[in-house]
Formats: sequence, C-alpha cells, structure tokens
Amino acid sequence: MNILAIGAHPDDIEYGCGGTLLKYRDRGDKIYLLVLTFGELGGDSNIRKIEQEKAAKVLRTKKLFWGQFKDTKIPTGRALISKLDSVIKEVEPDEVYVNYYKDDHQDHRACSECVIAAARYVKRVLFYEDYTSQNFEPNIFVNIEDILEEKIKLLGIHKSQVKRSYPTGLDMLEAVRSIASYRGFQGKIKYAEGFISFRYAIEI
Repeated sequence: MNILAIGAHPDDIEYGCGGTLLKYRDRGDKIYLLVLTFGELGGDSNIRKIEQEKAAKVLRTKKLFWGQFKDTKIPTGRALISKLDSVIKEVEPDEVYVNYYKDDHQDHRACSECVIAAARYVKRVLFYEDYTSQNFEPNIFVNIEDILEEKIKLLGIHKSQVKRSYPTGLDMLEAVRSIASYRGFQGKIKYAEGFISFRYAIEI
C-alpha cells in the first residue's frame, strides 16, 4: 500500500502514528510524509528539519514533502488545499493519517480541515492524536506492543523537542508511553495507537 502521513510540524507524525508507520515499513508498504512547517517557533528550524529528515530515513520513507508554511500561521483555504492536492495526486495513497481537527493548536486544526477537503476521494482517512488534542475518542486501534520501544527511539530523534520542559512534568517520550498504555487498555491489548476514522472503506 501507499501510506501518506501528514503533520503540521516536525515530530507530529512520529508522535501520533509512528508505531503504525513502523509496522507498515516492516511489512514492505511505501511510506510518504508531508510536513507543513519547519516548526521554527518550537526551536531552530534547521535543527528541526534535520531531525525530521533523520526520522524519515528510519521509516524508509519514499519521499518527504515539505509544505514550507509558517509555523502557527498555516492557512486554511486554497493555498494549502492545492499543496495537498498535488501531493495526493503524486502519492495516490491508500491511507492518509493526519492531525485531529479538535485541537488546541491552530496549525493542527488548519491541517486537518484542509486534508478533509483534499482527501475527499481517498478511501481511508484517519486522524491521530497529539498532546494538544481534545476529546479524542479513537474507534480504531493498532497493536504496537512489539514496536513501542522502536517508536520511542524514533520519536527520540527529535532531540530538540524531547529536551523541552512540558507543563505536565512528563517529557515527550514518557507521554507517548503513557498514551500507548491507555489506548491499549481501551483496545483490550497492551500497547496501542488509537485513531479516529473520518472514512475507512474495507474491500473484501
């Protein structure tokens, strides 16, 4: 399959669906990433770009696309939808993963809203969670018990973000482990990533 994961900032994708992408990688599926900003307001943009490129290599990404929009100023409307249209046309994805639209961060909301429009003909579109997601109640769970430690290492590539101080007292890696445990409990497995399906067509 062709898998397209979209994130507003570097590290969004690895945080929200990194384990699932690692499993697709190991299965031999083709992974593509689109990151809309360089995350310059969360750190040095050059460092964040390098971190994202390293993470993409671990995922054996076929291509890493950059949106080159301004951090915290991702526009909703034609400019972003056109960019998304062009990437979707090139990739021809079987599945799309993207930030959830109910989120405290305006970039996540803008990203999600425009993907809903651009991915209107994609048969499987799933929302992943971030630490700013609100009222996230997944209806699809992916078992990542066998890949959790590798997901944590993958996310750890974003060193500039892991080292930041977070109001919760949990760093990014601790938070991901906690989320995996909670979503696993919900999905009746040990560790999981949870997703909300916008559309999920099953072919039998």
